[in-house]
Amino acid sequence: MLVLGGTSWLGGIVAETALREGHDVTCLARGTSGEVPAGARLVVADRDDPDAYAALPGRAAYDLVVDVARQPGHVRGAVRALAERATGWVLVSSCSVYARHDEPGADERAALLPALAADVAAPEEYGEGKVACEEAVTSARGGAALVARSGLIVGRGDPSERFGYWPGRFALAAKDGGPVLVPARVDAPVQWVDVVDLAAWIVRAGLAGTTGTVNATGRPTTLGAVLDAAAEAAGFDGERVYLDDEALAEAGVEEFMGARSLPLWIGDPAWRAFLDRSAEAALAAGLAPRALGSTMADALAWERQLGLSRARTRAGLDRDDELAIIARRA
Repeated sequence: MLVLGGTSWLGGIVAETALREGHDVTCLARGTSGEVPAGARLVVADRDDPDAYAALPGRAAYDLVVDVARQPGHVRGAVRALAERATGWVLVSSCSVYARHDEPGADERAALLPALAADVAAPEEYGEGKVACEEAVTSARGGAALVARSGLIVGRGDPSERFGYWPGRFALAAKDGGPVLVPARVDAPVQWVDVVDLAAWIVRAGLAGTTGTVNATGRPTTLGAVLDAAAEAAGFDGERVYLDDEALAEAGVEEFMGARSLPLWIGDPAWRAFLDRSAEAALAAGLAPRALGSTMADALAWERQLGLSRARTRAGLDRDDELAIIARRA
């Protein structure tokens, strides 16, 4: 098995999962984001280099190639070099490929963004770049590939810190005795996939020859259910202060992610189904989401490792800022 990556979050857990299940794993990566899991073979190469794949041993053939890349040039180079040397192929794509996010329950037939022609996608071109990655794989492999359009990936090691904000914040509030600011629209849909579940499914489905394009995520539930699970995991039974969309916007709170945000909150009507897509194809193909409580426990453990009181730059509100917003609304 060849993992194109393997030194950072999802790619590393894919490699770790495959090793645990007894597979021979090679990871091709620059080696600057971390180490590969113990037992994996690291081939150091920069995918910006057209000859990157020459670093792989001989003319080795692979039962499965897993690619987590976001840059079209990396995926185009991979399929040129390796498409005929792999029995199975999994591309981890994203539900950000869709052109609209206001259609609850939309499935894989929904309209896509235009594919990016360039090899390098800017951050704001993430969706278009992923469409180009998909096109590169399907052009080279035909139907002999699994394109996994991941939803919100969460759990241990989550670099975005979005999902983990909630159990982390409830845990911090349980310590200091203060309230927690939450969105009032708790019936808003939220869906996710635990990184451990996604990695296990990628390995097993890929090796089993599963093909096609699927939304690789779980069924949606409500923001209220997520908040309740986060509070339970953190042992929080204190006050929650609910602000509606207008009040949060007036307070300068950003949606979904980033500095001064409330993670998972989406106020913009054009994006309210972003976390509400059909996952039936992936579930039918064997994706098995774990219970929310288990995912929340892993997310809280990661938050504790990072530090509950740390400055929030990737997602969430700093605690002092949050309490000041609550005080101004009192």
